[in-house]
Amino acid sequence: MTNGGSLPPGRYPAEQSADSRRRWVIALSVVVVAAGVGIAWLGYDRFADPPVSGEATGYEILDDSTIDIQFTVTRRDPSNPVACVLRARSKDGSETGRREILIPPSNSTQVGVRSQVRTSQPPAIAEVFGCTENVPAYLKAVGN
Repeated sequence: MTNGGSLPPGRYPAEQSADSRRRWVIALSVVVVAAGVGIAWLGYDRFADPPVSGEATGYEILDDSTIDIQFTVTRRDPSNPVACVLRARSKDGSETGRREILIPPSNSTQVGVRSQVRTSQPPAIAEVFGCTENVPAYLKAVGN
């Protein structure tokens, strides 16, 4: 028995109007776009322009257990000291030496540095593994 094609009230949701659906789609689209812009801004802020970076400009193999590396440190605030990790690798690509060094404050945002890394096997290449403004206390104590 049907009641003329109408559904019992309260049992089924009322149909939404086209305007109501359109408002939901627009509101959801705005939220998605805002979230995307926020994520993009955070990614750019975190990864695009680091406060300090180091780049190897050359190296010289001195002997079977020592390599000399030249590199450039670039920092936003040159009044801050930075720590850089240098590493040497052998021909097979394995790390054979590592050294942390302190780069003291300077007047220039970019400074050239030269340092030696001792190795456990004959070195093939030297590189800057990374630089940071978070200088460990043991480097500060040595540098002061």
